[in-house]
Amino acid sequence: MSKHVLIVGGGIVGLCVAYYCSLKGHRVTLIERGGPDRGGCSFVNAGMLVPSHIVPLASPGMVQLGLRWMWNPESPFYVKPRLSADLLSWSWKFYRAATQAHVDRAAPVLRDMHLASRDCYQEWAALWNNEFNLTERGLLMLCNTDRGLEEETKAAEHAHRLGISAQVLTPSETAELEPNFRMAMAGSVYFSADCHLTPSRLMAVLAREVELAGVQVSYDTGVDGWRSNGDRIEAVRTNRADGEELRADEYVVCAGIWSQNIVRELGIRIPMQAGKGYSLTMDSPASLPRICAILSEARVAVTPMGSALRFAGTMEMSGIDEGIDAARVRGIVNSVAAYYPDVTPAHLKQATVRTGLRPCSPDGLPYVGRVSRIANLSVATGHAMMGMSLGPITGKLMAEILSDEPLSCTMAGLSPDRYA
Repeated sequence: MSKHVLIVGGGIVGLCVAYYCSLKGHRVTLIERGGPDRGGCSFVNAGMLVPSHIVPLASPGMVQLGLRWMWNPESPFYVKPRLSADLLSWSWKFYRAATQAHVDRAAPVLRDMHLASRDCYQEWAALWNNEFNLTERGLLMLCNTDRGLEEETKAAEHAHRLGISAQVLTPSETAELEPNFRMAMAGSVYFSADCHLTPSRLMAVLAREVELAGVQVSYDTGVDGWRSNGDRIEAVRTNRADGEELRADEYVVCAGIWSQNIVRELGIRIPMQAGKGYSLTMDSPASLPRICAILSEARVAVTPMGSALRFAGTMEMSGIDEGIDAARVRGIVNSVAAYYPDVTPAHLKQATVRTGLRPCSPDGLPYVGRVSRIANLSVATGHAMMGMSLGPITGKLMAEILSDEPLSCTMAGLSPDRYA
């Protein structure tokens, strides 16, 4: 049965939900707080599709690692000192979730979602003449210390047990895969199933395709409140000057870190923290790698995007703040030079610096599905660093839920009610 679906948020997840809902024959309206030329993490991310990333952010060892890093503003993980009850509550939930049992439950779910999402991207590349530069050459986890290589080797063994191809390579074997880009390393792990793309191109293609499919898109339109009756939403009040209300049969909140505030008025709690990431994009560098990579110890992603090269990373917990902290940028610049001797800080001075706020749940899993408190409200957010990789399958699953159809893959552990 066809429904009218109203989607709040036009990032990667919101556009994917809109696309797949329109394919199911639903009438779709999408409202987005920013304009057509907005930024944010859907545009400035590393553009990686990562079936290799089957371990959630909340995992054994991350608490100790975070405590070691959190006071250093140039480290991969930084918490800006501030009094925040929400941050303290989130940190306690993170601590409780960082167990091997949680990883064992979550890894198969993430694996299946990543692989299903990659299938969606392959379909889109065929449909849309690969306008978003999908490149299927795998990913290198580059390690410049023996200890780092040892840790990544353990991760590779875990991935291999779950059916994800992973090869541990020597420096010379790594250089054979990447012969034109000099690297300083102890070795690497190669994940052949991973891919990369150009996020801005993908977002432009998706925006075009949802409008061609008949989705009504309203930019510069945010949520100012809800009108509800019992356990159903009757309308959403917008922040337009006339306070226009929009009615629909189903409502899906996909507004990234802003989702938690949007649904709070309805008595719904989806704990998240904004994990600010930075990207540095070099236009037309002297040379480009063939394969995307992650600098393991530094937690920096490296992605060729057409004629450009992007370095992206860091997790900064500083609240909803999109400002640029020079120390965070220095951390990325210094890390890159340690792995790539030919990419100096002087080269990176010319790079364009952008930030995006990743919506991070305490257990490292997204919130996807209906909420129990409101019969016609769903949530799709909390993807942290994996929004680009998991966006398509999230959209597909939400369209199946709203159409009362069987699901493409399991959603165990993703309920928006799990912290209710």
